[in-house]
Amino acid sequence: MKLKYNAPAVLTFAVASALVLLLSTTLIRGLTVNWFMVPGRGGFRPGDPRCWISLVSHVIGHADWNHLFSNFSFILLLGPILEESYGSVSLLVMMVLTALVTGILNVLIFSSPLLGASGIVFMMILLASFTNFSRGEIPLTFLLVLVIYLGREIFNSFSNNNISEFAHIAGGFCGSLFGFFHTKK
Repeated sequence: MKLKYNAPAVLTFAVASALVLLLSTTLIRGLTVNWFMVPGRGGFRPGDPRCWISLVSHVIGHADWNHLFSNFSFILLLGPILEESYGSVSLLVMMVLTALVTGILNVLIFSSPLLGASGIVFMMILLASFTNFSRGEIPLTFLLVLVIYLGREIFNSFSNNNISEFAHIAGGFCGSLFGFFHTKK
């Protein structure tokens, strides 16, 4: 038996995120804050290339190992299944678009910075509910996932914490759109 790099988009994303966190906590202090964190409203500087890069790269940076493990426990569970269904390139495009949407919305609406892949997690959760989707139907699993996961995030958005429930909701919205409008391979 040999090891297979079975989900290149997801596995490369996981390795890159772990490497960034490892470097940021050991050799290159501030790497995550300087290159992998979207500034909040008022902090985006159009003349700074790092701000533009962070609109997408924020999903690679994580605050600590617990944050990374929390996100990638879902991503490594759902990602390979989605990558098999939609293809590596399509899933990668969905991940980049979700990162861009959550990054731009954070810059426009929120004063706090954004960091982490939880928008990608929620995109994958909602997208996974479409695995048996047929045109002209709304999967009951999609409705239940929508109520359970996004309902919880809407409820949690009223609490005072350091979690961007809005990124979760935006990621779930992206996953829903991808599920409805993107055909599987």
